Amino acid sequence: MNGGERGPSAPRVAWYGDDFTGATDTLAEVSRAGLRSLLFLGVPTAEQLRRAGPLDAIGIAGAARAMAPSEMQTELGGVGRFLAGAGIRVLHYKCCSTFDSAPHVGSIGAAVRELRRHMPNPLVPIVGGQPSIGRYCSFAQLFARAGSAPDIHRIDRHPVMSAHPVTPMHEADLRLHLAAQGLPAIRSVPHTAYPRLRQASDAPAVEDWIGRTIGAADGPLLLDLVDDEQLAVIGRLIWRAASRLPVLAVGPSSVQQALARALPDAPASAAPAPLPAARGPVLVVAGSLSPVTARQIAACRHYTRQPLRVERLLADAAYAAEQARQAVATLAQGRNVLVHTDRPAQAPSAEHTAATARATARLAAAIVQGSAQAGTRLGRIGIAGGDTSSQATLALGLWGLAFRCVLAPGVAVSIARSDDPLTDGLELMLKGGQMGGDLLFDDLALGMD
Repeated sequence: MNGGERGPSAPRVAWYGDDFTGATDTLAEVSRAGLRSLLFLGVPTAEQLRRAGPLDAIGIAGAARAMAPSEMQTELGGVGRFLAGAGIRVLHYKCCSTFDSAPHVGSIGAAVRELRRHMPNPLVPIVGGQPSIGRYCSFAQLFARAGSAPDIHRIDRHPVMSAHPVTPMHEADLRLHLAAQGLPAIRSVPHTAYPRLRQASDAPAVEDWIGRTIGAADGPLLLDLVDDEQLAVIGRLIWRAASRLPVLAVGPSSVQQALARALPDAPASAAPAPLPAARGPVLVVAGSLSPVTARQIAACRHYTRQPLRVERLLADAAYAAEQARQAVATLAQGRNVLVHTDRPAQAPSAEHTAATARATARLAAAIVQGSAQAGTRLGRIGIAGGDTSSQATLALGLWGLAFRCVLAPGVAVSIARSDDPLTDGLELMLKGGQMGGDLLFDDLALGMD
């Protein structure tokens, strides 16, 4: 299947984001490719699909990155059944661009084992990089930039990911990293083997190479990616495989970038209007412990900072209620508020991290509700931290997100879809811990005009 063979109405592409921040980044890539798309916060109901209107691509945001394999099987089983029933030809399991995962939590291997049951193609392309945000896979080794700094680190020496509190990356070879999660015998295609696709006369040689590559592959196939030029070849390979049987593809948002490069007849997409300055006060809730987020908190100049003592937040309901009241009072004065967790004295456990995400998410929802009751309906908020973002969208009662604009590489602003008029239409930034420059929070408030 290629771009010219897409169905006129039924979506042929779908993605499942293993956390909400990554899922919104993929939404941005799909939307900028000119495809009508909506990100649902769970398997959509018939009514939600009706309200969404015609779609070229369906996204489902989940929290598999924080789940045990048994939980993932339950979650992804329902997703796979729905998308297979919808006639999807390419199902993209969107994992973090740093591939941080482990056998016991967020296992990419567990995800592949479940979703392959619903996408019968024996080939499972794994795209190992995303140059647009400083992620590169060379000879199966993963490298990544940290935030907006120019330095590139091998992932097992990355200043953030090598010390991640839940899924530290101690192996740079993605074949070995994923083998530990139950995906043995991964074949690897080095970037030096790719044919060039720079002009029309290159196409026959590319198609011959794709045919040979698919013919020799049976199972997971790791595809290097070090340059955007390689996206078109990867996209053609995935579409060619999908023309035979529905295919599961794994990787960051570069999977959608590759698919878009192989859609020469994709509808033109008008560039979204840049984000204007907020008309009212902006709330940012940061539950991330990333050094990148710490720099963003320190650098912002247009917010009243409100630090949280996490241990009290987890143990004392009265403290949480008082923090919500304090933020509501500041917002009522027309001032932006940045609520952020403190750094623990020692590395937190996975259970502690999850509990903190739930508590900060509940606090964010309480501030939104409290502000509305006090006469200030918030129109723009930001959530920093992958787990916190996932929990916050649930706490806010949203069922979908539409693309608004890109605020920074890997950071999108979305429009909330909800049955509650209080949150329907809310401009929402969800940010992973590593993403964005130092002034990101100020940019959210001041706009990018």
